[in-house]
Amino acid sequence: QVQLVESGGGLVQAGASLRLSCAASGRTFSSYVMGWFRQAPGKEREFVAVISGGSRWTRYADSVKGRFTISRDNAKNTVYLEMSSLKPEDTAVYSCAADSDGLLFPPRRNEYDYWGQGTQVTVSS
Repeated sequence: QVQLVESGGGLVQAGASLRLSCAASGRTFSSYVMGWFRQAPGKEREFVAVISGGSRWTRYADSVKGRFTISRDNAKNTVYLEMSSLKPEDTAVYSCAADSDGLLFPPRRNEYDYWGQGTQVTVSS
């Protein structure tokens, strides 16, 4: 069983930066493909970014490319999402997810088998 706990969300003004963290349990974290997703009120959950186990590959949604950076520290079992130039439309609950098999990059949505509870990010205009 893998547990994922997000932190770092908050209320910021447009143009500000935030760093989200996702701490994972499990002894084989370095083999997990880790993703970030977000869900705004009244909208479906959408993909934000994903990173391979060894950080060699990353992928971003077009809406965040150039503003967000995903990274990980396998020694700390933690994946990060650095968010800059935040916009009101970035407001959402941000959740991390783990694909413990790590066989496909990027994983299909249904291949993520563990999800965190999420952390709220609110960007005011």
